Amino acid sequence: MAVAVLLLLGLGLLEAEGRRNSCFFNRTQESCVCYNLSEETVGSIIRCLPATVVEFRGGELEKYIAFPIRDLDPSAIDTLGSLIIQKIIIGDVLVPEILLARVLRFFSYTHVKELAFESCIFQGTSDWSDMDGQNLPILSLSFHNVTSAPLTGHEQAFSSLSRWLETLEELAVTGSHVTSLPCAIGKVFRALRSLDLAQNSLEDGSLTPSFCQGAFPQLQVLSLQHNHLTSYRSVCEGVQLLPQLRHLDLSRNKLTARPSSPCQWPASLQNFNLSNTGLDEVPTPLPAKLEVLDMSHNHLRAVDISLSSLKKLFLSQNLLQAVPSIRNYPMLDTLHLDNNSITELPWDEVKLLGRLQDVAVADNPFSCSCSGAGGLQALAARGHLGRGWPGDYRCRSPAEYRGWPVSQVPVSVLRCDLTAVVAPVCIALALLGLAGA
Repeated sequence: MAVAVLLLLGLGLLEAEGRRNSCFFNRTQESCVCYNLSEETVGSIIRCLPATVVEFRGGELEKYIAFPIRDLDPSAIDTLGSLIIQKIIIGDVLVPEILLARVLRFFSYTHVKELAFESCIFQGTSDWSDMDGQNLPILSLSFHNVTSAPLTGHEQAFSSLSRWLETLEELAVTGSHVTSLPCAIGKVFRALRSLDLAQNSLEDGSLTPSFCQGAFPQLQVLSLQHNHLTSYRSVCEGVQLLPQLRHLDLSRNKLTARPSSPCQWPASLQNFNLSNTGLDEVPTPLPAKLEVLDMSHNHLRAVDISLSSLKKLFLSQNLLQAVPSIRNYPMLDTLHLDNNSITELPWDEVKLLGRLQDVAVADNPFSCSCSGAGGLQALAARGHLGRGWPGDYRCRSPAEYRGWPVSQVPVSVLRCDLTAVVAPVCIALALLGLAGA
């Protein structure tokens, strides 16, 4: 079943009857959690048989290091093959690598697709040669807040695991103080589609060696969120050899956008997250075929770029005083401008905004002049204003409407366009005068 079951099967301990319950099954979520599983409580593992997700927290795996782990007999193999478990989570435990290497091959008899380690310490080294040529069903592997020896120098272990790792599709190593990935290791992950390296210690100079020629050839989604990256150009140079990259997350790094450089982003890049990066201007060059660009939570005062393929633009929480020209984005369907310094939507932009499906301009200091309030009301009437309307749209000026909901400001023809009333009256009086004459 899970690592504990595999281990106990291998050690011949599954027959032990538990006197206390350590495993708790949630029928609604089809999940099971086991705490501090031991020989005394292993019997409660039977509660996890109907689960698709099994979680193990705590325990003392290191006490089994010296135990011989036998090969499984046919009945044990049938038992593992009959289980419906899809995901295993192992947390808050010290994991001896020698034990993990012995047990991991038993996963080949299961249907487990996801394996996750959380707040674990990997201790020692191991001989992974037993995994040579071994296939495993696991397609998603994640490590969060784990401690282990540096990856450099472990290339041989990855070589022994290559038969499995070259089929892995998702890998996450987050919050684990990673400073680099050796080039040779990246070349093993030939089918990897998603790589999450958020909350680590990657620096500008570590990217080019990690994403070298031939590494991660199928990678489409890369998260470098919340690392120690500072140079926009260095990141561009670091990932430019990823031919399939579609989604790049650089949020929560402190980036500096220097003048335009000749570096070219991968032509496949379509989704770019630059939120919370401290930018005070739009960096260049941007990927040429972007469809989604997130530059929210920065210090931008103006956005003057032209992207013909852009569909979604997120600029909330900046210092913008005007709406970017929508003419520069002929494919745009989503625009978020919440929490900026925009006082009014010009009528020529309002007409263009009307073709968008999702517009959000909440929590700006609106001037509720006839055109200011009228533009927002017109957008709302057409159903184009998204979240926040009408409660988060309030007037900052003029004084008579300060604090008013924009939706309640009167914008009647009589008040806002006297020429539309006076002109017909004047014409009518003139005609009457002519008729009398």
